[in-house]
Amino acid sequence: MGRLIIISNRLPFSLDREGDKVSLRQSSGGLVSAIKSYFENTGAQRGDLTGKMWIGVADFPQDDWRQVAAAHAAEQDFDILPIFPDKDVYDKYYNGFSNSVLWPLFHYFSSLAEYEGPYFDAYLQMNQLFAETIVPILEPGDQVWIHDYQLMILPHLLRQKKPDATIGFFLHIPFPSYEIFRLMPTEWKKTLLHGVMGADLIGFHTYDYVQHFLHSVKMLLGVDNYFHNLQYQDRLIRIDLFPIGIDYNKFHQMATDPEVEEIRTKIRAQFEDRKLIFSVDRLDYTKGLMQRLSGFEYFLERYPEWREKMVFVLNVVPSRDTIPAYNDRKKQIEEKIGTINGRFSTISWQPLIYRYNHLPFKDLVALYQAADAALITPLRDGMNLVAKEYVASSLGRGVLILSELAGAASELSEAILVNPTDTSDVANSITRALAMPLYEQRNRISLMQRRLQEYDVFKWVNDFMDQLQQVKQEQKKQKVKVLDERTLTSIRRHYQRSSNRCLLLDYDGTLVPFSRIPSEAAPDNSVRDLLTRLSADPKNHVIIISGRDLSSLDRWLGSLPVTLVAEHGASTRPRNGGWQQMVSVSDLWKDEIRRVMQAFVIRCAGSFIEEKTNTIAWHYRNTQTGLGFSRSRELLNTLSQLIQNTTLQVIDGNKVVEVRISGFDKGASALRILGDMDPDFVLCLGDDTTDEDMFKALEGEGYTIKVNNGASAAQYTILSQQQVLPLLNSLLVPINTNTPSETLS
Repeated sequence: MGRLIIISNRLPFSLDREGDKVSLRQSSGGLVSAIKSYFENTGAQRGDLTGKMWIGVADFPQDDWRQVAAAHAAEQDFDILPIFPDKDVYDKYYNGFSNSVLWPLFHYFSSLAEYEGPYFDAYLQMNQLFAETIVPILEPGDQVWIHDYQLMILPHLLRQKKPDATIGFFLHIPFPSYEIFRLMPTEWKKTLLHGVMGADLIGFHTYDYVQHFLHSVKMLLGVDNYFHNLQYQDRLIRIDLFPIGIDYNKFHQMATDPEVEEIRTKIRAQFEDRKLIFSVDRLDYTKGLMQRLSGFEYFLERYPEWREKMVFVLNVVPSRDTIPAYNDRKKQIEEKIGTINGRFSTISWQPLIYRYNHLPFKDLVALYQAADAALITPLRDGMNLVAKEYVASSLGRGVLILSELAGAASELSEAILVNPTDTSDVANSITRALAMPLYEQRNRISLMQRRLQEYDVFKWVNDFMDQLQQVKQEQKKQKVKVLDERTLTSIRRHYQRSSNRCLLLDYDGTLVPFSRIPSEAAPDNSVRDLLTRLSADPKNHVIIISGRDLSSLDRWLGSLPVTLVAEHGASTRPRNGGWQQMVSVSDLWKDEIRRVMQAFVIRCAGSFIEEKTNTIAWHYRNTQTGLGFSRSRELLNTLSQLIQNTTLQVIDGNKVVEVRISGFDKGASALRILGDMDPDFVLCLGDDTTDEDMFKALEGEGYTIKVNNGASAAQYTILSQQQVLPLLNSLLVPINTNTPSETLS
């Protein structure tokens, strides 16, 4: 139980002053509309909330806030905590870094990004100011939900001060592909990713944005994901898609509102029998307004039969007037509108009606309902709620023409999807929409309305909060997985009661630390002594199960009475026996793989190829961190395509990429050994991706322990390779076996 604390750059309202009177005006924007709808609908709210708070920057003087704070508290059921920053810092943070670096870059307008050092400094400073404001008021049980690109560093800053806090982060704009994101200066992009990763749950609108983010995290931070989860700094983080919804009923029920009906009737009467196309957008270069106008102009040229039979109403909402690029764009748009009307207008008809202002809610809904088609064609958009609002407001008629580059396109597939840069496509879509039969309009609208009704804004909020709680539960389970003294004592008791024990031990990264050169990873005296003492007990069957080649294992451990498994199971040497080859396939396949890997050795200084009997591996442990990881992703992709429809498989290991004959892995080898032994005690230790095969295969069969933290199928975790030998040595120290112990689940 706790409060829901919403944190966004701006508060959900502005203050208007007329003389001595100060009044509140709700801000525009999808986030404000979505969250306020949720706050106002008590029936949709969660029962586990003890309160609600909104924290953001105030765009009004502190004295004005004092004048209306008490009135706001009486009217609203959520608290407000305004932040009053220095104006110059805020300008560099908001108009500078947020909207002159992140906004253009994340929307693929990389040429408009202005990489100014003072902008980034101000961004850091403002995120720090948010943190300093929030930390003192946080209480146990609070659920913090941080919104959007202006506050990407804030999750980490809060995590530093409140390690156990429940923090969600949601990005409302696109997250770009790695090739775009990497254009940002190195320190900046790493700081942003590190900042966002302070959250427990990171949300995006679409699957593509999720994948782009995960790819950037891999390439820049070297962190791999397991499905939508990843492990970062000993903490589980989930990344998933949550396509923001709208208050469907609020828009849909406006159909019977008398005032809306009156406005709608007047609009239809004004345009008589002409078809009406409607657009409403903020003034922003991402909205593709110039391209939309070019498409409309081409429509009038190509389909003259529609002249004087339709009208396009374009409403542009003022936005970021203080940024010069926005004012320049406004002039371009107005000049284009003048050109179109000048070319095609007649005495009794003007093809384009332009408005530059904020639309009252009921006027907006009436226009949605009156329009025969909505033309919504952004060049990039995180979601685009206007498209959803239009569909929700529909009275069973109307056609949505939607850019395929808007996030909403993945949900509203019954719309006419267009490429906004293709004037011919836009023109064809307009004529197709205007000529669409009513039955087809109804069918398309009803399918989209059903989808929007099922996943509305209330479902969106609750879905995110449910997932956030699930992640916190998973984190608690993960903490429990760390092998503690009590569990170790239980394992030792079980070991000492048993008479037929199987110890499955990985080699590199488990028994011995990783070496810069594989041939130098010979066991030291402490490892040899431990294995000698373990294997001397007739109750023990020690198996060294490794990706190493058989000659290395034989040279280092061949004198010990242990079973050796080389190359993940391709070769096996039973204790006191000879080597057995489990594979009888020609190794001609290596020639092509070797050629590809050699090209990557040349392109990545410090990498090298290790060739084994049935495996060939490319190591990048000794390379520059970022370069080695980047090249490994490229190599994985190249090899995965190369070995399609073959008997080979490619393995993404710990600083190594391996290709081997498929059908042989540590899991299958471990099960085969257990089947021959039928042991009453099984202990398995490993650190690598390849050891996950063993952990999964041995589920319920024995104790599985992952060396080093990370997402794993193992039962338990120990945090470093240095803990392995003490753990194994502890098995040899007698304890009182008469004390009741826990049984193996």
